[in-house]
Amino acid sequence: MTTHIEILVFNGVDELDALAPYRVLHGAIRFGAEFVVKLVTLEPVETVTASAGLVFTPDGVLGEPDILVVPGGGWATRDPIGAWGEAQRGVIPAAIGSQAARGATIATVCTGGMLAAYADLVTGRNVVTHHAALGDLRARGANVIQARVVDDGDLISAGGVTSGLDLALYLVERFASAEIAAKVGGMLEYERRGTVWRR
Repeated sequence: MTTHIEILVFNGVDELDALAPYRVLHGAIRFGAEFVVKLVTLEPVETVTASAGLVFTPDGVLGEPDILVVPGGGWATRDPIGAWGEAQRGVIPAAIGSQAARGATIATVCTGGMLAAYADLVTGRNVVTHHAALGDLRARGANVIQARVVDDGDLISAGGVTSGLDLALYLVERFASAEIAAKVGGMLEYERRGTVWRR
């Protein structure tokens, strides 16, 4: 059965938060994972400008994925363009909440975890985010776990920035196979790091 995965991007998103999981998940397809992976936005746009200035073209708009990956960016600096600004506007958190309500697994990278928090998904849940936002995450009612990746069932989260690689490899392991995850790691010459905490 095909697993549809969408990575939700927005202006000010951290490049590595979004594109590292995209690369890993696409790599898994090469080794037999039955994934469809897309970069999506809430509204139709021609391009997205990421936090360091990279401009890229998304694949389309948010549909009804099995897994929604939510990256972060710009939280610690309280940048109005990025995850902080999107949390204040509330439109992306509302969309994340709707996806969770219809049964999608939500997977967050870095301060994408704060967008899930503003979607009211973390109260009493086991989660992690970038170290600079852990206090903010606790303030939203989360049970913060000191781990690289935290699997709390239909909410999977990862720490800061490069942990998106570990999150994506864990998604490959959980939704395809450990063998495929190992092959993708080998192809990328990346050794998985840190602890994966599972509920």
